[in-house]
Amino acid sequence: MDISTKMTYLGEVSLFEDLAENELVELAELTSVKDYSKHQIIYRVDDPAESVHILVNGVVKIVSKSHEGREVIKTIIHPKSLFGFEYLSLNGIRSNTAKSVDKNVICLQIRSEDMKNYLKNNWDLTQKFMRMLGTRLMYVERRFESLVFKDARERIIDFLKDNARINGRQVGLEMLVKHSLTQQDIANFTGTSRQTVTYVLNDLKRQNQIYFKRKSILIRDIASLC
Repeated sequence: MDISTKMTYLGEVSLFEDLAENELVELAELTSVKDYSKHQIIYRVDDPAESVHILVNGVVKIVSKSHEGREVIKTIIHPKSLFGFEYLSLNGIRSNTAKSVDKNVICLQIRSEDMKNYLKNNWDLTQKFMRMLGTRLMYVERRFESLVFKDARERIIDFLKDNARINGRQVGLEMLVKHSLTQQDIANFTGTSRQTVTYVLNDLKRQNQIYFKRKSILIRDIASLC
């Protein structure tokens, strides 16, 4: 991947979209390209946080393990997003595991030390980075409240709405969401069981609120989805 292509991808990331061309060139020169196959580990919990990742293509899930050994999905990363920046905000040790979902996941990687120095030299970018951390903290709090106060059906419907907002495409009055997640993944994300996910999706389909196949979900009317 040449510098020009890297600049294009970096410029589509909200954190970097206001950078001048010379700043994008400098940032692109710090990046390397890494490809991952399906279900490949990108990094593991307790690994040194030696690099920051920018997702170019595919989907990545950030996971941890429960005491019973069950996988818990904390976040689903879509293209044009940063992840794995523990070095900048914590103690330099990975607090979660990142795993590719698709068979063609592509990331730009920046050494954590290089990213830290780049932020030091750009106060405006540092402020945007801090706001991004604040937004993600609010998202984590909303997820926690959902797990505490909402039942399984509501959490699964929230998942559908959030994915439609982030990754959906308007088709007339309907919303088409293409994804690479299994029903077990959805269960691991929503704190439910695969059987519950299957029941809720089938019930929504029976009510003609959604139509789904293995890799896509069509939401008839997102405003009335319940």
